[in-house]
Formats: sequence, structure tokens, C-alpha cells
Amino acid sequence: MNVNAQPTAQAVVEGKTILSIKNLESYYGPIMAIRGASLDVREGQIVTVLGANGAGKTTLLKTISGVMDPEKGQIFYAGQNIAGANPDKVVRLGMVHVPEGREVFPLLTVEENLKMGAFTRSDADGVARDEEMVYGYFPILAERRKQAAGTLSGGQQQMLAIGRGLMAKPKIMLLDEPSLGLSPILVKEIFQIVRRLNKEQGVTIMLVEQNAKVALEVADYGYVMELGRIVMADTADRLLASKDVQEFYLGVVEETQRGQKRWKQKKTWR
Repeated sequence: MNVNAQPTAQAVVEGKTILSIKNLESYYGPIMAIRGASLDVREGQIVTVLGANGAGKTTLLKTISGVMDPEKGQIFYAGQNIAGANPDKVVRLGMVHVPEGREVFPLLTVEENLKMGAFTRSDADGVARDEEMVYGYFPILAERRKQAAGTLSGGQQQMLAIGRGLMAKPKIMLLDEPSLGLSPILVKEIFQIVRRLNKEQGVTIMLVEQNAKVALEVADYGYVMELGRIVMADTADRLLASKDVQEFYLGVVEETQRGQKRWKQKKTWR
């Protein structure tokens, strides 16, 4: 579905919306990074935001989670406007941000990193149960629980970052570029676990990715972002079938009747 106006999932998908972004604008100094973006995330879904490097995807997640303040717009989470709220309040409300680049605490052990994820909780028994739950999803972390996080491989650190986020018992997880720097085998493993967490733990996931194929294969709904704007929105299956997405994000090149490559043509949403 190609659109000129800002698209939202509500127009396409019926159901309860847990996160709704309305006309959001964010800046880095004088530079506008998010340009009036609007999107919805339905409870229980995996929703992906695709786009090239520099499209504004990470800035979008930082603004939602309170790391950056929006200049304009609204962010409704469970019906409450959280635009400009402090990150610790956002976490306490049930939203966790797993940042790009993992950002584990390198000098702390795996176990200590997981406990840091539960800093908002006071139920010691529940924290212990959830720690074992994380080890169930990521057995390698159980083996390395006393190892300093900085000595783990990139894939293991990504698992730890996701596990640390789970320790906060989130209703929604903002997951930023989990495939970054990982081998295809590890990417497949990470995304299989993301799907399991969504289905088995009921965690709604907003996933930002440059790897469009793997993201759309796991997602229910998707948005395409360019230069801070949402330019496409549809179900994941329809986006996978879209010629624009195939050409510009999946590397599929089609020959026209005259033999001209489609990459010489312009995107239909421009």
C-alpha cells in the first residue's frame, strides 16, 4: 500500500492499540530527524519499522522511550500521553527499549546485567523466576552467568540485552537493530527467539531493522521510513510482495519489457 499521507495501522487492522504515535517531530540541534511521523502498534503484534541507515528509525525509538524529547507530537502508550516522560517512568509503565549496539554493562557479569534489568521491581521471587526464564530462552547465558559481559561474543551480548529487557516484565519491547553485526545463523536464532517471546510471553514488539527480509518474515505489520517520514504501511506479507520493497530493500531487480533495470526507476512513494 503506497501512501502520500501519514498512514496508520488503525486504518487497516482492527483491535486494541497499545502504542500510538501522532505527528511526531524530533530534532538533533537544528536538524529535523523525525518529520511528522504517525504510526500505531497493536497489542500482541510484532510491528517492524524498516529503512536505510539514517532514515530516523533509532531516533524514533529514542523519542518513544524518553531518551530524547520530541519537539512536537504525541506518544500514547496504553492511552496515556508519555511524550517527554523520563525513561525510568516509561520502563515502570511497561515499555522497555533494547538499544542498537547492545550496550550491556561490560564489567558486570551476565547475572548482574540481568539483575540491572529488574531495577524497577521489588518482587525478589519473581525476579529469580524470570532470570531462570531468560536462561531457558538463552541457555548460553546460563553457562556464562558469572562471566563479564564485555567478554561475550556479539551474538551473546545481543541475547543478554534482550534478556535484560525481559527482566523488567515489559508489555512492549522496542528492539533496535538486533541483527546488526551478526552472522546469518545468529540472526536466524535471535529472530526465532523474538517470535517465541511474542507468542509465549505475550510481549508486544516494535522492531527497527535494516534487514527487511528477516524483519518482515517475523512481523505482523510494517512501516517503511525515509528521511524521518513514514512513506509506506501495510501488513508484513503485503510489504514483502511490494515491488518497491523488493527492489529498494530486498535487492530484487526486475527487468522491464525493454530490458531496463527497475533500479533506474523512481520509488512510487516519492
